[in-house]
Amino acid sequence: MKRLIIPFILFLLFIMEGVALELLPASLVTGDIVIVPHWILAFLVMMAVFHDRENTYMSILYGLIFGFLIDIVYTGVLGVYMFTYAVVIYIVHGLTKLLHANIFGVTVLGIVGLVLAEALINVVFSFVGLSEMEWSMYLVYRMLPTVLANLLFLLLVYPFMSKWLVDWQQDNLRGNSVYL
Repeated sequence: MKRLIIPFILFLLFIMEGVALELLPASLVTGDIVIVPHWILAFLVMMAVFHDRENTYMSILYGLIFGFLIDIVYTGVLGVYMFTYAVVIYIVHGLTKLLHANIFGVTVLGIVGLVLAEALINVVFSFVGLSEMEWSMYLVYRMLPTVLANLLFLLLVYPFMSKWLVDWQQDNLRGNSVYL
């Protein structure tokens, strides 16, 4: 049963991303500002920092799996989120060697990950023809609000998730590979 804790958390975040915009005030949702929840990506950034070791890549695997699920359920183009989440988490995983595993490091890596993910998603959607927004408008009306909202989510769940992820990693180091 303990093997399913991380996938269960990711699945809950996946479900909650779909209803996240319904929880916001109507004035925010109906305006020009577009906020896209990337809660799975935020959790995967913390997982890359606190759970994965230098030679383990479980956060990247979960990025592929849950990115694909996001593509199937929420987008019309398969592979965009799957590719983006996997690449971004791979980059974040590599950058974890440069920063300490604390709130500052997670904040910096979260911002880098969110900006990279949003930029890659917009590039792919522009290439396919699903997004025709100019970059200056995109930065103001979508990227900045999305990064700020997801950074707020990251900072809200940081105290809980960081402790749990470190504990789960310690269980894996002791040989109790009970968490995937």
